[in-house]
Amino acid sequence: MGRIKMNIKFGLLLLVFSIAKLGAQTSDTNFTVPVTETIKKIETIFNIKVKDNDQLLKDKVLEYGDWRIQQSSLEVSLANVLAPFNLVAFNDGDGVYEIRKFQVHRVSEDVAEERLSYLSHLYHDKEEWEARKTELKQCMISAFGLDKAPPAPNSDPILTEKRIYDGYSVENIGLEILPGVYTTGSIYKPYPQIEKSAIVITPNGHFGNGRYRDSQQIRCAMLAKMGAIVINYDLFAWGESRLQFPSWAHRNSIASTVQVLSGMRLLDYATTLELADSTRVGVTGGSGGGSQTMFLSALDDRVSVSVPVVMVSANHSGGCPCESGRGIHLCGNGTNNAEVAAMAAPKPQLIVSDGKDWTKNVPKVEFPFIERIYEFYNKKKVLKNAHFKNEGHDYGLSKRMVMYYFMAEHLKLDLHEIKNEQGKIDESTCVIEPYENLYVFGNKEENLPKNAIKDIDKLYTLFGEKNLREHDKKD
Repeated sequence: MGRIKMNIKFGLLLLVFSIAKLGAQTSDTNFTVPVTETIKKIETIFNIKVKDNDQLLKDKVLEYGDWRIQQSSLEVSLANVLAPFNLVAFNDGDGVYEIRKFQVHRVSEDVAEERLSYLSHLYHDKEEWEARKTELKQCMISAFGLDKAPPAPNSDPILTEKRIYDGYSVENIGLEILPGVYTTGSIYKPYPQIEKSAIVITPNGHFGNGRYRDSQQIRCAMLAKMGAIVINYDLFAWGESRLQFPSWAHRNSIASTVQVLSGMRLLDYATTLELADSTRVGVTGGSGGGSQTMFLSALDDRVSVSVPVVMVSANHSGGCPCESGRGIHLCGNGTNNAEVAAMAAPKPQLIVSDGKDWTKNVPKVEFPFIERIYEFYNKKKVLKNAHFKNEGHDYGLSKRMVMYYFMAEHLKLDLHEIKNEQGKIDESTCVIEPYENLYVFGNKEENLPKNAIKDIDKLYTLFGEKNLREHDKKD
């Protein structure tokens, strides 16, 4: 019986298609047409080209399709036709539009510029911006669930044996940030450490090998040699965190909550160290670590210098739920990473961008928007943009170099400690440790503390929430 109903439905669909192709649209069929036919009309009316490379429009029909065209607005017409299917049209330039699935984390460049224009009209001076910033901050705290987080446990951090290298030391840390939830990472310190040191938090991004990769070890070691206490840590359900939570859990929205909380509570710990200077706190990371850099700078008033790398963008807010899964970009009736980055004002900030990812327009789009907000405080000089138009999405050598100079200037670090006899910054003295040296618990689950949570449902419960992604529980 079910198959008969299905065949009847399919037959009616074919009939609708046939009527539509003959151009006989009437109220009897609710003026139903194939979406492709309506798109062709839009192409003709607005003299554009629409590409559907993934055949997302195939076999789709739409009631009142042609009536949804608004001849005075291409954008409204495309939205009217595509929105019922959760599709969007991205402007590829030169009158070419590409059909894509709707993504909460990404909009086209022209839409991004329109939104920045809208946002810029919400505030015209420092007082209006401060009111907006307060609204965004309170909302983000609630969206992340930080206001529901249990107090940090009073347990002592788990520290491994310290390794001594040329000008710095490394020890690994397992910090219980929530009851039974441990954040794992490494602490790099100046060696010998004889005076107060700045603190630098370095959240990890979605780069291969995570915090264990060469470039991140080098970055941490160099900052430590310059005179900072540097804490580098795993993403949620990456690295050693997978001993507690499987890798698929990284795409649960709670990942973003835990990652922000990890940065904050590692900073809590760092400020208790005898030779830590809590008035000098920097944060820097690339890609997903760039997102965390912006979040920490916006939400934690202790951060005094920030360097978000290859992530400040008005049209992209991070494709991973660990960045965009908690809806923080819905705050204030809609925001984006450019405005989130601006929340660091008036504190020094270096925005690092490149020409081959979503930060390609920073010098002409996002940076002027953020600069205007810094001007409210007369602090334009402490905001910088280092743009590498021929480079791609990484935290490579050239990007690290500009970061070293910026951190040295604003955290009062010593560049001479990382320069060679020729007066050039030299990373060759940093030791690249094997993965096993950087482990706290190793790669064995039984090495975890006895109270370690190994169930994501229990993690949600700590925040008074319920895991609604039961269907995604698979390796």
